[in-house]
Amino acid sequence: MSTTYVTRFDGVRVPTADYSPVWIASLADDVTIEGSAMNGVVQGSDAVRSIVTFIRTLYDSQEFKFAGPYGENQFLEDYVAHVRGEELGNVVLVTRNAAGQAQHIVANYRPRTTLLLVSRLIGEHFAGTPYGEHFASGALE
Repeated sequence: MSTTYVTRFDGVRVPTADYSPVWIASLADDVTIEGSAMNGVVQGSDAVRSIVTFIRTLYDSQEFKFAGPYGENQFLEDYVAHVRGEELGNVVLVTRNAAGQAQHIVANYRPRTTLLLVSRLIGEHFAGTPYGEHFASGALE
């Protein structure tokens, strides 16, 4: 069986099994994140890092299908994860600023049932914080 490689945000090629999103360590101070699991946009490196880091703790497993440059200033990830036994696909588009830092992140999760589960789990975790309101709660929305 041959090894499949992907290219990280920093340009280094690694085996797919060894990939992790190094762009989390290269966030602009005013980075923004938005996506299908949230309402609105969250801004700031601490907030974005906290949200992304927490989301990754929800994954029972994660398999990258693709990671690499997309156009001149963008980076794309396509992966499948499992959350509480449910499959969750995600395509992440990271746009770089002039300094090469992650400036804007868009995450598009699927299917809807699992993205709602993930959104509720994030909302519960961050309840009472300024960014908790961007995610689903246990109440009907």
